Amino acid sequence: MLVIYKIMNGVEKVNREVSFTVTHNIKPGGRPMKLIGSRLKTNKRKYFFTQCTTNLDSITFEKAYCEYRLNRIENALKTIQSASQQTDKLKELHGQVLYRLERYDDCLAVYRDLIRNSQDDYEEERKTNLSAVVAAQSTWEKVEPEDLGLQEATYELCYNAACALIGQGRLNEAMENLQKAEDLCRQSLSEDSDVTEEDIEAELAIIHGQMAYIMQLQGRTEDALQLYNQIIKLKPTDVGLIAVIANNIITINKDQNVFDSKKKVKLTNADGVEHKLSKKQLQAIEFNKALLAMYTNQADQCRKLSASLQSQNPEHLLPVLIQAAQLCREKQHAKAIELLQDFAEQSPADSAQIKLTMAQLKIAQGSVTKACIILRSIEELKHKPGMVSALVTMYSHEEDIDSAIEVFTQAIQWYQEYQPKSPVHLLLIREAANFKLKYGRKKEAISDLEELWKQNPKDIHTLAQLISAYSLVDPEKAKVLSKHLPSSDTMSLKVDVDALENSPGATYVRKKGGKLTGENQQKEQGQGDVKKKKRKKKGKLPKNYDPKVTPDPERWLPMRERSYYRGRKKGKKKDQIGKGTQGATTAGASELDASKTASSPPTSPRLGSSTAMSSATTSNMIPPRHQKPAGAAATKKKQQQKKKKGGKGGW
Repeated sequence: MLVIYKIMNGVEKVNREVSFTVTHNIKPGGRPMKLIGSRLKTNKRKYFFTQCTTNLDSITFEKAYCEYRLNRIENALKTIQSASQQTDKLKELHGQVLYRLERYDDCLAVYRDLIRNSQDDYEEERKTNLSAVVAAQSTWEKVEPEDLGLQEATYELCYNAACALIGQGRLNEAMENLQKAEDLCRQSLSEDSDVTEEDIEAELAIIHGQMAYIMQLQGRTEDALQLYNQIIKLKPTDVGLIAVIANNIITINKDQNVFDSKKKVKLTNADGVEHKLSKKQLQAIEFNKALLAMYTNQADQCRKLSASLQSQNPEHLLPVLIQAAQLCREKQHAKAIELLQDFAEQSPADSAQIKLTMAQLKIAQGSVTKACIILRSIEELKHKPGMVSALVTMYSHEEDIDSAIEVFTQAIQWYQEYQPKSPVHLLLIREAANFKLKYGRKKEAISDLEELWKQNPKDIHTLAQLISAYSLVDPEKAKVLSKHLPSSDTMSLKVDVDALENSPGATYVRKKGGKLTGENQQKEQGQGDVKKKKRKKKGKLPKNYDPKVTPDPERWLPMRERSYYRGRKKGKKKDQIGKGTQGATTAGASELDASKTASSPPTSPRLGSSTAMSSATTSNMIPPRHQKPAGAAATKKKQQQKKKKGGKGGW
């Protein structure tokens, strides 16, 4: 299947791991090279300059070396080129300057000239630097390194050889070289009594970091992350090494553990990092910063970084993809597609990757047909098996079978013209035939099946498919082709059926019962056993069921839909005064109704009269809102009893 280039995810396209810089000095680690036999000493500096003030050519090397140490590499190169005579020490510095400027071809020529025309005690150091140049060419320029015949006698040479192997993709061999370099480094440093174990671990840090990088490329991210963290705990002094390790940890984290990634980004901003790493390493670190800003929802920061990267690298695709990804996160798919289209017009070399991204965005929007049109416009990919598979799948999803068959036809025609009878060609023909048979296009599948059968007449499966297709179109032709089928005797398989059924893997095993006698034996000899009828369980009747009374024929209907339903009667609760716990009981309602009492003149009551007694009784009556509802105390007691049953605490 086609793997569509995905902006948001994918370490290979968006999050790029940075390979470690190859060493260009005696000891790996990215330090400035110790110029052989020519570095100025502090105690001799004053005397040296007093002797050479009258001759400007004699201080050319000192000036160029000072510019080199001040990271003014271009000025140092101009100073070296202005010298009237190229001495050995100027050539040594010239090679180092060319290496820093990443002009590896010129640097290789300088070191070759030095090794051929010099005879001193520094030949091993020159060979180390020569191997570093070869490793840089293999890593950054993807140049196949030539065999220089350098013996890997030191750990520096082993390390540089491992870097060259990583550039070629030979990771297992590179790991073996790094292990050898580790052993040689321990052995050589342990011989010095002044070197402590901490110094040895610090020197091995760059070798271990390169091992972790190989583990990361091999997919062993947990082991790589553990080794990276061990190196950071050592706090090495090489800022270039720390920056590369921090960047690679960010690529492992991806869009997860972003807080740790934010901490690691600070390590890549240390002073002097730009002088320790190559341009491609620095570029990859900046790309990852922009991606991290996108994953942490820092939209403005992401736009700023990606725009800066695009201005620095106008022909590079990745900054545009990051901008498009940010627009997609903001639900602005139309703007993202427009941005990609504009860049595709400016750089036709990257049009394939851009169109793959555009197709993915169309699929995310649900426009599968438009995505298919974009994919079919990629000329260099439309005949590939992965592309054909993706297009057929999408057209099948849209139920556009004719377009899917057209995709098969175009791909088969391309292979028929450029790679006839190749394995991919025959595979596409077979898949096209199977697809047509699946969707009932047997007439169209016959030509494909005949082509396959001509290529391999012994293929019985293809012949059977061809006969099946002809049986519906041309039965006579099917009969003729059936003569080519082998006989049933040759096709029969010698299989012990009983042994197969009794095998532990069988899904059904016939039970071996005892001997049949009497009626059972007669049944076995006859037409076969009659299946036993299952007894039907009697349905449960309601408790108030009366067999003498006919059941209600409308009992299955809801109550509202029955013919005798009259609705609820209203006005029953007119007599009630209140509701709920504060309402009055119906017992005192009649007594409180003034209309039901006998009418009497509103005269003032006299002492000892019956009216005075009645007024006294009414004055002692409890108002309705202060009355307790009937049975309130009893219900309260019942509730307390229920609570006590739950446990000791009553909870």
